[in-house]
Amino acid sequence: MYQKILVPIDGSATSECALDEVIKFARQQNAHVEIVHVLEDIWYSDSESYLNYAELVQAMKYSSEKMLAQAQTKLQQAGVAVEAKLLEAHDERVANIIVDEAKNSKADLIMIGTHGRSGFSHMLLGSVAEGVARTAHIPVLLIRGS
Repeated sequence: MYQKILVPIDGSATSECALDEVIKFARQQNAHVEIVHVLEDIWYSDSESYLNYAELVQAMKYSSEKMLAQAQTKLQQAGVAVEAKLLEAHDERVANIIVDEAKNSKADLIMIGTHGRSGFSHMLLGSVAEGVARTAHIPVLLIRGS
């Protein structure tokens, strides 16, 4: 039924749960998986020049690429067809970047981990998963972290 599944990851235990679930799901569906990570913008004040901004951005990019490579290897070892993509936010909401990538890649399902926060912590931290679920043009399967 589902041929292409988009799975956003962020390196958290919750996104690891989503990867575990997509392995089972993709095997049953014989689906192709695209894992993505969105590199968010870094807000940096130049008034205190303790940090080298270019080095910080490069370190974050390297860390993101390493996370994607590890996830890709995990899925490949499980026998799942997978590709990985690093996306950049460029002042856009992460949820919008994910939904746009789902459209561009012609995914027919998004599987995303969620912390299931509510109340004050949800208000403070927001939810990428909720934003994706609210704006996606295709089904979204929310995977609750353990």
